[in-house]
Amino acid sequence: MPPRTDVSAAMNIHLDGPLPQIPDFRPGVRRAPDRGFRLSRSQTAVALKNALRYVPVDHHAALIPEFLTELKTRGRIYGYRFRPHGDIRALPIEHYRGNCLAGRAFQLMMDNNLDLDVALYPYELVTYGETGSVCQNWMQFRLIKKYLQALTDHQTLVVQSGHPLGLFRSGPENPRAIITNGLMVGLYDNPDDWEIAAQMGVSSYGQMTAGGWMYIGPQGIVHGTYNTLLGAGRKMCGVPADGDLSGLLFVSSGLGGMSGAQPKAAEIARAVSVIAEVDGSRIETRHRQGWVNMVSADLAEIFKAALKARKEKRVLSIAYHGNVVDLLQYMVDHDIPVDLLSDQTSCHVVYDGGYCPQGVSFEERTRLLAEDRQSFRRLVDASLNTHMALIRTLAQRGTYFFDYGNAFLKAVFDAGVTDVARNGKDVKDGFVFPSYFEDIMGPIFDYGYGPFRWVCLSGDPQDLEKTDRAAMACIDPDRRPEDRDNYVWIRDASKNRLVVGSQARILYQDAQGRMQIALAFNAMVRNKEVGPIILGRDHHDPGGTDSPFRETANITDGSNVTADMATHCFAGNAARGMSLVALHNGGGTGIGKAINGGFGLVLDGSRRVDGIIRSAMNWDVMGGVARRNWAGNPNAIGVAAAYNRDNDNGDQITLPFLADDDAVDAAVDALFANKHGEDQ
Repeated sequence: MPPRTDVSAAMNIHLDGPLPQIPDFRPGVRRAPDRGFRLSRSQTAVALKNALRYVPVDHHAALIPEFLTELKTRGRIYGYRFRPHGDIRALPIEHYRGNCLAGRAFQLMMDNNLDLDVALYPYELVTYGETGSVCQNWMQFRLIKKYLQALTDHQTLVVQSGHPLGLFRSGPENPRAIITNGLMVGLYDNPDDWEIAAQMGVSSYGQMTAGGWMYIGPQGIVHGTYNTLLGAGRKMCGVPADGDLSGLLFVSSGLGGMSGAQPKAAEIARAVSVIAEVDGSRIETRHRQGWVNMVSADLAEIFKAALKARKEKRVLSIAYHGNVVDLLQYMVDHDIPVDLLSDQTSCHVVYDGGYCPQGVSFEERTRLLAEDRQSFRRLVDASLNTHMALIRTLAQRGTYFFDYGNAFLKAVFDAGVTDVARNGKDVKDGFVFPSYFEDIMGPIFDYGYGPFRWVCLSGDPQDLEKTDRAAMACIDPDRRPEDRDNYVWIRDASKNRLVVGSQARILYQDAQGRMQIALAFNAMVRNKEVGPIILGRDHHDPGGTDSPFRETANITDGSNVTADMATHCFAGNAARGMSLVALHNGGGTGIGKAINGGFGLVLDGSRRVDGIIRSAMNWDVMGGVARRNWAGNPNAIGVAAAYNRDNDNGDQITLPFLADDDAVDAAVDALFANKHGEDQ
């Protein structure tokens, strides 16, 4: 082993030079709360050494007290000194240095994730979802950037929970980056052990697209929320298949990174919406971006306006600056008619600040997180009990409530409301209120539709307009109702002013649609009609995520608790040459509750990329359809059978021979009747 002082001589890429000056912190920028310092003495020593190993030893004496202060006061070592000076923004691709297009594209995507208009807590590298991080600290950020500048088409960068392990020889047909985040050995795959690992600097929560560098701002969930609201209205409120939500009232909570999409999605669906949010800065952001029309802390004023707009079938989105439980209590007390009700607070980290309990200000919530976690936990549990009771009252009056995949009902169960579980004792059979995935989005995912997305790396809005038109031309609105919805969505996307940060677009598409659109885009790049493009998707997709409380909630063959699908999706995308592949623990439901994988594919116009599109884009979707078909989901069986019949590339999906339900039930009843007799 080389002496400590000679390590830098054995590396071509490392942090070097004098210590940077600590950059200014702009007033008004949201900061992550201190979530408490919980390490033992020995763990603290390891955490400190772990952070110091990024920096040459002659700087350690200066950094030791600085890093310890961060750990004690913030619960993490962020290395603020190494944060770049000035605002981080996604620049046009030509502004980035690098030896290959992918390396420059990934730098752009990282910067977009930390744009002050995009990120939830940009100074703490948190993009969205309360804890979803690009990487753990600013030393990692700087070092990753150095590696991406050096990366060639014959190398792969490996990133493990934010740590750039290094560059390794590969080829143009292989991924340029492989990323994992938060993966824990089963014995330690729980929030408490993960929190210790995070404080020690060895694990990072990538959420879905934060640690996979593919976040595109709140637009990334607008289309899914739009589809969900339309589906809820059609299923529960009598809205026709070609209708909108005019005259319906939607109530929910959360205006953060992903939940901030709710008022915009409701507006596009033509509903009236009231969304509660305790953090005034998040309301200000959404109001400034034009994603919410009206802001008020006066519930009487809010519902006077909302009910008037509902009666007139006029679009109106309102942000309530206050606690959602107070909002629901007012609706119960004043018998307010509500059509659709949900919640999108970050309940996957319910005890880490993702949920603010009733009677506690946002500022007090932040103080309790740092100083009195036990009291905070008791307050959260009490608030969730009240929250659930109010939802039940509204549901009895005719409101349709759906869990929006944020682990809300699991948090309620964990807070002691065990009768929210279908079987009354555990959550293995789901909850008494179906999730949006069971009731609405699951059958759509079974067809293969999911949140396909792209970013125009030129930063030119005209490129985005051209891709919108090209995508629209690939959709047949008469094929399925879902295709009509998607056609209308992309037709009106520019008019709806969805862009926050990079010039990006989200569009739900199935395997056929994604492949056609991707090939069309790559041809446009080849013909120099547009600049280079990076494709991706939310990991919340037919084949990308295993999560029994969300993406696999409508899989009822017992395999909803397994993680084979997401793992195979990740491995298959790597084998097929996606530019970037990512695999994370937790997603939007929390550590131990999901495994999710994503990708990025840089379109450079080459015929090589055409081949990757035909192979990898198909696999990315159809692997998930194949699994859903094997579980017996009717839409997926139909798509899989058509795929076997119509494709000419030799692929085949195994189809299930479905048993007769009556015959099975009769045989099982007889077995248990005999067993009962034997027990007597």
